[in-house]
Parts: sequence; C-alpha cells; structure tokens
Amino acid sequence: MIPKFLPALTFVAALGSGVVAGVFFAFSSFVMPGLARMPAAGGIAAMNSINVTAVTPLFMTALFGTALVCLVVGIGAAMGWSHSGSLWLVAGSLIYLVGIVLVTIVFNVPLNDALAAVDPASANGASLWSRYLDEWVMWNHVRAITGIAALACFITAWR
Repeated sequence: MIPKFLPALTFVAALGSGVVAGVFFAFSSFVMPGLARMPAAGGIAAMNSINVTAVTPLFMTALFGTALVCLVVGIGAAMGWSHSGSLWLVAGSLIYLVGIVLVTIVFNVPLNDALAAVDPASANGASLWSRYLDEWVMWNHVRAITGIAALACFITAWR
C-alpha cells in the first residue's frame, strides 16, 4: 500500500523539508544576527518570545508532520529497495529525521529552555546569551543545511 502513495508522500516530504529548511535558513541568515546586535536583555526577551510563539499548530505540523511523512517515505523506500531512487528517499528521510528532528530535540530545545529560565537582566543572562548565540546558531545551521540536503535527496529520487 505504501508504494502506491510514495510519489505523493515524497512530494509532501520535499515540500515540508523545504519549508522547514527555509525557516531555519532565515534564522541563520538574518534573525539571529539581528538579535545578536541587541543588548543581551533585549535579545533574550525577543528570542524567548519567538520560542513561545513558534510552538503553533502550523509550525509544529510542518516540523513534525514532515518527520512523520519522512518516516513513512523511508520505510516505503526500504520496502521497495530495488526501485530507482530508493537510496535517495531513505537518505533524505534519515537526513531530515536526524539533522532536523534529533538536533532540535537534543540541542536547540534544551538551549531554549535554559534561555527561558535565566533572568535576562542578570550577568548570568548576558553570559548565557553569548554562549546561546554561538551554540544555538551553530545547531541551527546544521538544521538549515540538512533540511536543504533532505529536499535535494527527495528531488533527486524522482528525476
């Protein structure tokens, strides 16, 4: 049953990967550099506000709905391993699941939680903000790049 829907699911996985990669690319390109120009207390307050408002049904569906589709696409491709493009589909699925979902859960969310717990006006807040900008942005670069790589894999699978 999965192979019948694999082309449509691959299209959805490609779109979702592109949308999510675009969000992370925007953060890496100009949102975080803009926040880094602010005083620490203002940057922390702004980022905490963004982190709260990011948890919306629309963005969570894009982020984790795409992960679910990638899981199904990866399983479907593995089940039909002899079909052309299966390797690209499995690769794209794994890249998205590891490079976006796992990185988000293991690195970015804990950094967000630490930022939410600090007093923005404190010396500890300023110190954490400096580390946050280095670490969070680095992991966000990983998410943007892997989202683009997953998208490329899904497109390549059907050429």
